[in-house]
Amino acid sequence: MNDILIAIAVVKSVILLLGGGITIIAFRAYQRARDSSLGVLGVGFGVITLGALVSGAANQFFAVSLETGVFINSLFLAVGLAVIMYSLYMQR
Repeated sequence: MNDILIAIAVVKSVILLLGGGITIIAFRAYQRARDSSLGVLGVGFGVITLGALVSGAANQFFAVSLETGVFINSLFLAVGLAVIMYSLYMQR
Protein backbone atom coordinates (compact mmCIF):
# COMPACT_ATOMS: atom_id res chain seq x y z
CA MET A 1 0.00 0.00 0.00
CA ASN A 2 1.24 3.44 -0.91
CA ASP A 3 2.35 5.73 1.97
CA ILE A 4 -0.11 8.44 0.94
CA LEU A 5 -2.99 5.95 1.03
CA ILE A 6 -2.00 4.94 4.56
CA ALA A 7 -1.82 8.60 5.57
CA ILE A 8 -5.26 9.24 4.07
CA ALA A 9 -6.71 6.26 5.97
CA VAL A 10 -5.19 7.52 9.23
CA VAL A 11 -6.48 11.07 8.73
CA LYS A 12 -9.95 9.79 7.73
CA SER A 13 -9.98 7.70 10.93
CA VAL A 14 -9.10 10.75 13.02
CA ILE A 15 -11.85 12.75 11.27
CA LEU A 16 -14.31 9.95 11.98
CA LEU A 17 -13.41 9.87 15.69
CA LEU A 18 -13.40 13.64 16.18
CA GLY A 19 -16.48 14.25 14.05
CA GLY A 20 -18.34 11.47 15.81
CA GLY A 21 -17.37 12.94 19.17
CA ILE A 22 -18.53 16.43 18.19
CA THR A 23 -21.79 15.00 16.85
CA ILE A 24 -22.45 13.14 20.11
CA ILE A 25 -21.62 16.20 22.23
CA ALA A 26 -23.94 18.39 20.13
CA PHE A 27 -26.73 15.82 20.41
CA ARG A 28 -26.34 15.60 24.19
CA ALA A 29 -26.36 19.39 24.43
CA TYR A 30 -29.57 19.41 22.38
CA GLN A 31 -31.13 16.85 24.73
CA ARG A 32 -30.25 18.97 27.79
CA ALA A 33 -31.18 22.38 26.40
CA ARG A 34 -33.92 21.36 23.95
CA ASP A 35 -32.58 24.05 21.63
CA SER A 36 -33.32 23.00 18.06
CA SER A 37 -30.26 24.86 16.75
CA LEU A 38 -28.04 22.46 18.72
CA GLY A 39 -29.81 19.52 17.12
CA VAL A 40 -29.28 20.99 13.66
CA LEU A 41 -25.63 21.69 14.54
CA GLY A 42 -25.21 18.02 15.41
CA VAL A 43 -26.77 17.02 12.10
CA GLY A 44 -24.30 19.27 10.25
CA PHE A 45 -21.29 17.70 11.95
CA GLY A 46 -22.83 14.28 11.40
CA VAL A 47 -23.12 14.92 7.65
CA ILE A 48 -19.46 16.00 7.48
CA THR A 49 -18.38 12.93 9.44
CA LEU A 50 -20.52 10.66 7.28
CA GLY A 51 -18.86 12.15 4.20
CA ALA A 52 -15.43 11.20 5.50
CA LEU A 53 -16.66 7.68 6.18
CA VAL A 54 -18.42 7.23 2.84
CA SER A 55 -15.60 8.66 0.74
CA GLY A 56 -12.97 6.64 2.60
CA ALA A 57 -14.98 3.42 2.32
CA ALA A 58 -15.71 4.07 -1.35
CA ASN A 59 -12.00 4.43 -2.07
CA GLN A 60 -10.80 1.53 0.10
CA PHE A 61 -13.48 -1.10 -0.45
CA PHE A 62 -15.21 -0.29 -3.74
CA ALA A 63 -12.27 0.75 -5.93
CA VAL A 64 -13.62 4.28 -6.42
CA SER A 65 -10.86 6.56 -7.68
CA LEU A 66 -9.21 8.97 -5.29
CA GLU A 67 -10.56 11.90 -7.30
CA THR A 68 -14.12 10.61 -7.03
CA GLY A 69 -13.63 10.03 -3.31
CA VAL A 70 -12.47 13.62 -2.87
CA PHE A 71 -15.51 14.81 -4.82
CA ILE A 72 -17.89 12.73 -2.66
CA ASN A 73 -16.22 14.06 0.50
CA SER A 74 -16.46 17.63 -0.81
CA LEU A 75 -20.20 17.25 -1.46
CA PHE A 76 -20.80 16.03 2.09
CA LEU A 77 -18.58 18.78 3.46
CA ALA A 78 -20.47 21.49 1.55
CA VAL A 79 -23.86 20.19 2.72
CA GLY A 80 -22.63 19.79 6.30
CA LEU A 81 -21.23 23.31 6.40
CA ALA A 82 -24.49 24.68 4.98
CA VAL A 83 -26.39 22.89 7.76
CA ILE A 84 -23.97 24.23 10.39
CA MET A 85 -24.36 27.73 8.97
CA TYR A 86 -28.13 27.38 9.16
CA SER A 87 -27.91 26.19 12.78
CA LEU A 88 -25.92 29.29 13.66
CA TYR A 89 -28.40 31.48 11.79
CA MET A 90 -31.22 29.93 13.87
CA GLN A 91 -29.69 31.53 16.96
CA ARG A 92 -30.52 35.03 15.74
